[in-house]
Amino acid sequence: MNQFQDLSLFLVPKEFRGKSKIYVQIWWIINDTLFKWSPQALYGWRRFLLRLFGAQIGNNALIRSTVKITYPWNVSIGSYSWIGDDCVLYSLGKINIGSHVAVAHSVYFNTGGHHYDKITFDIFAKPLVVEDECWITNDVYIAPGVTIGKGTIVGARSTVLKDLPGGMVCVGSPAKVIKFRL
Repeated sequence: MNQFQDLSLFLVPKEFRGKSKIYVQIWWIINDTLFKWSPQALYGWRRFLLRLFGAQIGNNALIRSTVKITYPWNVSIGSYSWIGDDCVLYSLGKINIGSHVAVAHSVYFNTGGHHYDKITFDIFAKPLVVEDECWITNDVYIAPGVTIGKGTIVGARSTVLKDLPGGMVCVGSPAKVIKFRL
């Protein structure tokens, strides 16, 4: 009988997190307390906390208090971008969100996964890019390694598994181009 995975063999590579386990735990405590408990209007406070932990955050980026960020040192958010309630930035790899990007609620940015074809179930990370002036609407999932081109709109509940070109409206699971934005 085939054995597909043996989790007793799984190991996180030593430098995978980019910081020590203690540093990671301190961030997670800050994210679940000082960040999460802050009143909605305290965008500057949340930008400060993210920058303190290595995130690159542009001017006047509006990040809601319910956003969950795994490793802020892997996150870059451009100026005047909005990150809505209950978004998850699963930043095992780099996440680069451009300027003037509107991210609605419950969007999941995923940069990691596991090699299902190895019994050791090795973990991997791939960068994710959302270029300037995009609108990512509610409940969108974005897979590791994806780039969403400048000015593209991704419709509600879409699943983005491959790169999307700029200036388009894309919807579906998997997301596909349905028309030009303008």
